[in-house]
Amino acid sequence: MVAVAAACAMPFAANAQVSTNLERAPTLTIERYSEDWSMLSNPANRKGRWTEPFKYIPLGDGGTIYLTTGVEARSRYEDYENVNWGSSPDDSYAWNRLMPYADLHVGKVRMFAQPILSAISGTDRMKGPADTTGVDMLQAFVDVEVAVPGDASLQLSAGRKLVSFGSGRFIDRRYGTGVPLPFDGFEAILTGKTRQLTGFYLLPVDTRPGGFNDRHSRNKAVWGVYATQWLDATRLNGFDVYYIGLRDRNAIFDQGAGKQLAHTFGSRIFGDDGAWHWNVEAAFQLGAFAGHRSEAWGAGAETGYRFRSTPLRPEIALTADIVSGDGDPDDPKLGTLNSLFPNGKYFGALSPIGPRNLVHVRPSISVRPHKDVALSLTGVAYWRESTADGIYAIPGLLVRSGRQSDARFIGKQIELATSWQVTSELNLTASLSAFYPGPFIRDTGSARTIRMAGTQATFRF
Repeated sequence: MVAVAAACAMPFAANAQVSTNLERAPTLTIERYSEDWSMLSNPANRKGRWTEPFKYIPLGDGGTIYLTTGVEARSRYEDYENVNWGSSPDDSYAWNRLMPYADLHVGKVRMFAQPILSAISGTDRMKGPADTTGVDMLQAFVDVEVAVPGDASLQLSAGRKLVSFGSGRFIDRRYGTGVPLPFDGFEAILTGKTRQLTGFYLLPVDTRPGGFNDRHSRNKAVWGVYATQWLDATRLNGFDVYYIGLRDRNAIFDQGAGKQLAHTFGSRIFGDDGAWHWNVEAAFQLGAFAGHRSEAWGAGAETGYRFRSTPLRPEIALTADIVSGDGDPDDPKLGTLNSLFPNGKYFGALSPIGPRNLVHVRPSISVRPHKDVALSLTGVAYWRESTADGIYAIPGLLVRSGRQSDARFIGKQIELATSWQVTSELNLTASLSAFYPGPFIRDTGSARTIRMAGTQATFRF
């Protein structure tokens, strides 16, 4: 995929969305609240863009009280043939969402609000939490900046928020689906020139069809500490260390269902020198499941190279992951890694399986036939890490049990994607994907090739 020099843009499995020419709007983000438009208080910094009057609206003298506004409008169409390798009916639908926001700054205090209006059309199947939430509040929180000694800043945050840590391997925003995943909770973020330390306690929000009925989960909670050390002023090179705790009162694995308490310890090394980029991460997970001990692990690496002076500016990348599965379903000790809340489109636009009990290798190549257009071709091969465990969907649901097959190879996938940055605000994408089943899928049920076509239009300022 086409990477943009951001340390958090390269997860265990690379972000599958193709991006083009993001340099034209470098301050736009997915979560929106991290954008800083205070520089527009100085008329010399204004470029005459039509969006500038919406990004900095002074509400008092001195420039310390101001309002920032913006919106995202997105429509995405997906068409699936042979859902679940033919065991479920074909499906096609359109996700539509509108997400305006208002960001009020009053000195060291800021109040951020982002409602969401979402809908799904064209399908009669049961609607899931990622499909639609009607009209609801996606984000609503208060930040306070507290003075601390030295050149650091301490930010305290409480409310509902889209959150992603590091590469998004364990906690991410589920942005690619119809409805992103917010969290209710608290954060304390201590930031210096070259390092950052975040402590958090978060409850995932159960998004539901219907208006203003989203509530935080009573079954799940996450907490922890995430530390980053940057090696230079660009913040593109550095390393992370982290601890994340999870409580899930109804965790589901091939071994069974029960209460899980998981403690995940991990580290990540990341970097980008403009040509090469890399991301290496490993994690170890301890805890208990259904009253018995659990122990799991995962590791992965991504590296890529951009040929910046070559025609079409090609980029090649290789990603590989290994994520532990359970070695014996009859042994009460659990060995399957709980990946918590990973990206909603983990391996690409077509992602029938998620990062549990998995080995995957993913080469890709992208080119830019025009400065605003990118094309990418990605291939993925999947194996089970343990032949005694099944395969899982991205949210963690069991897709197929491993008890009926000793085969390790799950299948292979190919995806062709394109993206056109029409203007700084409008992006159009399209993708074609196919997942070819391997011996494990053939042994455990229907084994037709899944085919998927998707198109998307996103307007954001």
